[in-house]
Amino acid sequence: MAHPKTFDEWFVRLTGQPPFPWQMSLYREFAACKFPSCCDLPTGLGKTSVIAIWLIARILHPEHIPRRLVYVVNRRTVVDQTTFEVERLRESLDTCTFIPVESRAVALSTLRGQYADNRDWSIDPSRPAVIIGTVDMIGSRMLFSGYGVGFKAKPLQAGFLGQDALLVHDESHLEPAFQNTIEGVVAEQQRSGEWRPLRVMALSATARNGVPASSVLRLTAEDLRHPVVGKRLRAHKAIQLDPVDDEKKLLADAMVRKAAAHGRSGGAVLVFATRVDDVATIAARLRKDGLACQQLTGTLRGLERDALAKFDPVFQRFLPPKNRNPSITAAEGTVCLVCTSAGEVGVDMSADHMVSDLSTFERMAQRLGRVNRYGERDDTRIDVIYPEKFDEDHQLTPARKATLDLLRRLDGDASPLNLSTLDASARQAAFAPPPRVPPVTDILFDAWSLTSIRETLPGRPPVSPYLRGLAEWEPPETQVAWREEVGVVTGELLDQYQPADLLDDYPLKPHELLRDRSDRVFKHLDTLAKRHPDHPVWIVDVQGVIDTTTLRVLTDKSQKERINNCTVLLTPSVGGLTEGMLDGSSEWANDVSHVADGSGRRIRLYANDPEWEAKTAGMRCVRRVLFNTGEDDGEASERWDWFESAAFEGGRSAARPVLLTTHVKDVVNEATRIVTALPLPPQIRAAIIVAAQLHDHGKRRERFQVTLGNRQYPGVLLAKAGRNGARLPEPFRHEFASLLDAQKETAFEVLDDDMKDLVLHLIAAHHGRGRPHFNSDEAFDPDAHSTVTDALAIEVPRRFARLQRTYGRWGLAYLESLLRAADWAVSAAPSAFATESEGTL
Repeated sequence: MAHPKTFDEWFVRLTGQPPFPWQMSLYREFAACKFPSCCDLPTGLGKTSVIAIWLIARILHPEHIPRRLVYVVNRRTVVDQTTFEVERLRESLDTCTFIPVESRAVALSTLRGQYADNRDWSIDPSRPAVIIGTVDMIGSRMLFSGYGVGFKAKPLQAGFLGQDALLVHDESHLEPAFQNTIEGVVAEQQRSGEWRPLRVMALSATARNGVPASSVLRLTAEDLRHPVVGKRLRAHKAIQLDPVDDEKKLLADAMVRKAAAHGRSGGAVLVFATRVDDVATIAARLRKDGLACQQLTGTLRGLERDALAKFDPVFQRFLPPKNRNPSITAAEGTVCLVCTSAGEVGVDMSADHMVSDLSTFERMAQRLGRVNRYGERDDTRIDVIYPEKFDEDHQLTPARKATLDLLRRLDGDASPLNLSTLDASARQAAFAPPPRVPPVTDILFDAWSLTSIRETLPGRPPVSPYLRGLAEWEPPETQVAWREEVGVVTGELLDQYQPADLLDDYPLKPHELLRDRSDRVFKHLDTLAKRHPDHPVWIVDVQGVIDTTTLRVLTDKSQKERINNCTVLLTPSVGGLTEGMLDGSSEWANDVSHVADGSGRRIRLYANDPEWEAKTAGMRCVRRVLFNTGEDDGEASERWDWFESAAFEGGRSAARPVLLTTHVKDVVNEATRIVTALPLPPQIRAAIIVAAQLHDHGKRRERFQVTLGNRQYPGVLLAKAGRNGARLPEPFRHEFASLLDAQKETAFEVLDDDMKDLVLHLIAAHHGRGRPHFNSDEAFDPDAHSTVTDALAIEVPRRFARLQRTYGRWGLAYLESLLRAADWAVSAAPSAFATESEGTL
């Protein structure tokens, strides 16, 4: 196959399709180093191709195209369609052997599945990467507050997301708070003069007001003349509006009748209902009528949602043939998929017919885009059920009434082209009222960047209101997951193994979590408490602070609001799960922390497991829990080992012991490779390499070697103990001691004062401390006098403040992360292990 030279040729090579005119226009903008503020595009026109366009621009113009593309989807997204597109791009790119391997090796991290939050994108910062996540996932990480991320990794992820990155916000009109906040980040970076600041581009079929027309990419006459684009824009969508007397009592019945009317059509019927209870009722009634039916809500646990999208025959019918699982035969005949708002976003599905209740205009536009998406049918029917009498006290009533008026103006034609003719101001009036968004400020950015302060900090609010806004009509939600450690680490063990540290080592993953309205979650917990009142519960608030209690205490009626916007962790022995749904009457539940599409990246097992060696081969021990300690000999009678396959923060040992000299040499080589591949100023490159040379000098202390269980000190110095090592919990921080030793080295002394500052901060921060300080129990060195260490500790936050003013918040985090990425990478794959005699512990 010929080597593609032009954008058109590259696009065909990677996607299998020639580009639409708007796609060529966007590429020309990228090639000219211009990034539109917004792409105003109807649904069904391949908006996710923005990723392919970025990738081609990276190949042809690497000097000014951001190295990372961050694709942000709506927080209600439950089906990660974008990942399928990126997987295909990577497969196509792998066949392009005529370009360098580093240009083909695009890292991918996604919402869920085998790439779920895998952090591949942060292990090699010189590698192009696509990071896909929800508003909550990406937004919290951007603001140094990553949900489910340990304090050590928070600045790393903020730095890589906030520098040398293009953030694409899909369906931005649905998340105005996040859009406002992320634009505030861009403005602050520009004010601070950061190195390669974040670029932001919104994607929307129904953009809200406020975006300058000059910075919006829209369809042109050339697009309208394009045969495929024209076919999709003019897709037949006959819409009928059907009134119901009492929406609360009669809506479900009316929707069942309309959906059942398609029973002999052989079509795929999509049903949208706003209330979860209505979804369950409608699905049950349709099944009773003999129709194949599935339901999709945001209340399913991630693991079961993934399975539904990948393996359910009914769901497969709604996907384009190219996106279906080839191992699953799609259901035949008439099928129904009943959804909440979870079906409105994030999935490229196309129904033949649709039945929907009435929502606000921005959500109705999303729903209409999920039927006859490609214009293949000429008989598509859409029924919208609306109330004859609205609840005048409900805050969404004015917008719903305005939406009904707009739908009437369509005169029975709900095609994308006809929708686009509606008056823009009238459309805006039919949107749900925007949530109140508190303004972001430089003071807030400063407070959020203080990631080594793990406790609640006055003046550092949770980031959630800045991502979602404050909308009174949206009830609070609660996440629930099941973890064995909740029932195992109890009593005095909680003093030795802090829950926050355990979740740092083994973070919650999307596939473990389910989400529902807080009041509904409370009812299920109350049912569980009646059977298991004294079972332990962990409550994780939005800032990652963890409280331990019991079901009895948690479900006290005076504490109902305690779980609002929190994550509740239960022990599997209490039950509470039925087919992926929270169910207080169920006696069954399971811990799926190690399960993620069969990837085998995590495993937890007891030391007496007969297959311990085989199951953990090549993996790194991230946590060892010792319990049931004998009173006489002090030995633990049981040991619970937690393993991961990659070099994530919190990994306490390599697979086998590694010499300190080997590790430092590896880090220097990897850091040199990384900074050479990046367009950094020469003096900063040199400073990072010097920091790599000196970062682990503190590991030469006897105190550190003893904690590794190294019985051959001082003859042998280890950097890593290996997975059989006895890493003992104690507060000594080798990076703090390294600060003293580094200043005595010639490589450090020859630097100017600014670069000395940078080197010392990189050393201090390479395990997440020093932002801004070391805790008082960590700020010591057994080989130095307290007057020396006290002065050293005082200088750490001062240095952090100076450097953050110089490089900006995200810029400094980015520079820290270059050294940390090198350290992590070689910890996972050292060039050599200690010999058997050197590594005896």
